[in-house]
Amino acid sequence: MGILSRTSYVIRSKINALLNRAEDPTETLDYSYEKMRDELQQVKQGIADLTTQKKRLEIQKRRLEENVEKHNDQAREAVQQDREDLARKALEKKQAKMSQIEELETQIASLQETQDQLVNKKDELQSRIEEFRTKKETMKARYEAAEASSRVSEAMTGVGDEMADVGRALERAEEQTDEMEARSAAMDELMDSGAFDDALSDKDSIERELEAGRSSAEVDTELETLKAEMGKSSGSSDAEGESAADADVDVETEVADEEVEAELEELKNEEESSSSSS
Repeated sequence: MGILSRTSYVIRSKINALLNRAEDPTETLDYSYEKMRDELQQVKQGIADLTTQKKRLEIQKRRLEENVEKHNDQAREAVQQDREDLARKALEKKQAKMSQIEELETQIASLQETQDQLVNKKDELQSRIEEFRTKKETMKARYEAAEASSRVSEAMTGVGDEMADVGRALERAEEQTDEMEARSAAMDELMDSGAFDDALSDKDSIERELEAGRSSAEVDTELETLKAEMGKSSGSSDAEGESAADADVDVETEVADEEVEAELEELKNEEESSSSSS
C-alpha cells in the first residue's frame, strides 16, 4: 500500500470515527421517517395528477359521445330530406368520433390501471411507514433508556468525563487542604518554639541566657532593698514566725487543761450526789 493510499485510508477512518461519535441514532431515525413521509406525499401527488389526467380524458370522451349522437341525428335528418351526400358526411364524422372514443377508452383504461397500481403502492408504503414509525418510537425509547442508564452507571462509577473532572477537582482540593493544614501546624510549632523570635532577634542563645540571669539578679536585689526599707530581714521574719507558732501551741494547751479539770469536777459532784442519796 502506497503512502497516499495509507494516508487516505487513515483520513477516512478518522472521519468515520468522528461521524460515528457525532451521530445521534434518534435523529437518524427521525430523518429516515421524514424522508419516507416525503416519498409517500410524492406518491399521493402522482396519483392525484394521474387521476386528474384520467378525468380530462373521460370528459373529452363524453363530449365525443355527444358528437356521435349529434352526427347520427344529422344523418337521419339528411336521409329524410333525400340528401344522401349530407347523410354520408354526417356518418363519416360519426365514424371519426367513434375512433377517437376508442383511443380515449384505451388511454383511460391504461391510466386507470396505473392509478390502481400507484394506489396499491401507496397503501403498501403507508403501511411500511406506520410500521417503521412504531419501530422508530420503540427504538428511540430503548436508546434513551440505555443512554440514561449509561449516564447513571458512569456517574456511579465516576468514569464519565464530567464525573472524572469532579473527582480530580476533589483530589486537588483535598491535597491543597492537607498542605495548608500541615503548613498551619508547622507555623504553630515554630511560634511555640520561639523560632520566629530567634529569627527576628540579633542576639545569640548565650547572650539571651546571660540577660535572663541578669534580670533574675536584679529582681533579687530589688526584693532585698524593699525588705530593708520596711525594717525587716529574712532572719527576724523567721524568728517572729516561730514565736507566734509557740504562742499558739501554749494557748491551745491551756484550753485543753481547763476542759479536763471541768470534766473531773463534774464527775466528783455526781459521785457525791449518789452517795448522799443512798
